[in-house]
Amino acid sequence: MHHMETIDWKNLGFGYRKADYNIRCWYRDGKWGELEVSDSEQVTMHMAATALHYGQEAFEGLKAFRGKDNKVRVFRMDENAKRLRNSANGIMMAPVPEDLFMDAIRKAVKMNEKYVPPFESGAALYIRPLLVGTGPQIGVKPAEEYLFMVFVMPVGPYFKEGFKPTDLVIYREYDRAAPHGTGIYKVGGNYAASLQAGTRAHKEGYSAVLYLDAKEKKYLDECGPANFFGIKNNTYVTPKSTSILPSITNMSLRQLAADMGMTVEERKIPVEELAEFEEVGACGTAAVISPIKRVYDADIDKEYTYGKEPGVVSQKLYDKLRAIQYGTEPDPYGWTEVIE
Repeated sequence: MHHMETIDWKNLGFGYRKADYNIRCWYRDGKWGELEVSDSEQVTMHMAATALHYGQEAFEGLKAFRGKDNKVRVFRMDENAKRLRNSANGIMMAPVPEDLFMDAIRKAVKMNEKYVPPFESGAALYIRPLLVGTGPQIGVKPAEEYLFMVFVMPVGPYFKEGFKPTDLVIYREYDRAAPHGTGIYKVGGNYAASLQAGTRAHKEGYSAVLYLDAKEKKYLDECGPANFFGIKNNTYVTPKSTSILPSITNMSLRQLAADMGMTVEERKIPVEELAEFEEVGACGTAAVISPIKRVYDADIDKEYTYGKEPGVVSQKLYDKLRAIQYGTEPDPYGWTEVIE
């Protein structure tokens, strides 16, 4: 039996935790089967599965939130469904139909509802959909069989110490993705490619690497696990690039910034423009916004600083998005779905 009262909601980290059930679905003989419920944390697959040899693997990350009204809401899962389809098409996997994807999430959340943290804890239920090639191939070609899974776990607030700014570092000797490679897809290989630079950054005291474009090393790309944005002159600026993951959080923040009367620009951002921003942030599912107090360009020993506290605009955007996620403010765009 699971003794739920042993979960200390306030001190959950951002790590793996077992819930009761996960949802699985197999693609075989050219079609998707039925959703299956499992209580096992293991996956059994052929040793020649394409996921293990040729990187046929993609994933998503999203969250469910318990509101003050005790209702559980999932944020923009239709966009995650589209993005997983895009990743699947990008590396030649069988795409998961959007309705199947969303049904699997509804089921995973409902069956593990007791793991959705209480409203006042600041924690949430993290949802991890996963798609892997399970069919055997030794020639380099797509598998004929795939496994789609959804598992969940409660995770703490990304900032245990509160909404506090961190530092980023720029190193030109590492690339996360090629200009027309897999950077726009949420596939494991991109994350493997970021581990070396990321590990070095953490050792040197930075929260993440701010990657420059791989071709010219002139423009800002993204922060490995998150998208970059800068604020200046009432404008929200975020990179346009052929090698960064389209963040659903970033897409949402652009809309909210526009609603607040800001100008929104998606364009190339020269690295020197870091000197002009009033505020800088990284955005993604885990933290919504990670405010940045300093960017250090390690290659030319130059630093750009943005103040020790989160900027006014970042704070406003962060509060607004979280209020929509938790159902405390109106959701004019229908971004959340209540899981009944």
